[in-house]
Amino acid sequence: MAMRFNEDLDSNGEMHEINVTPFIDVMLVLLIIFMVAAPLATVDVRVNLPASTSAPQPRPEKPVYLSIKADKQLFIGNNAVTEETLINALIAQTDGKKETTVFFQADKSVDYETLMRVMDKLRQAGYLKIGLMGMETVSQ
Repeated sequence: MAMRFNEDLDSNGEMHEINVTPFIDVMLVLLIIFMVAAPLATVDVRVNLPASTSAPQPRPEKPVYLSIKADKQLFIGNNAVTEETLINALIAQTDGKKETTVFFQADKSVDYETLMRVMDKLRQAGYLKIGLMGMETVSQ
């Protein structure tokens, strides 16, 4: 640390420098708050996704996630739905906007017939933008 002598002092002895210690303290508190809050903003439905080597795509501001767990239970976001209530719940989630991209994730143990049945329901309802999700792998 460097020492300062009295050459920067006014006639009444005040220093005209900004004390950055309180700013650093505030920034560290905000960093901790954001580190704790960031995982809470993600979807909590746990599925075992298959791996993919494609480049990740940017996410929209409010993504709509459709998930199928290993026991074939359907979720929109964190809310459980059935195949009968899937389309009504999706319309409520997207405010009826059919051009909304639906991010579709399924456990890798889910059979192909179940995947196609759900995708057919989406297509029949007019949701043609479906993003298939997978785990990212590091290519060597």
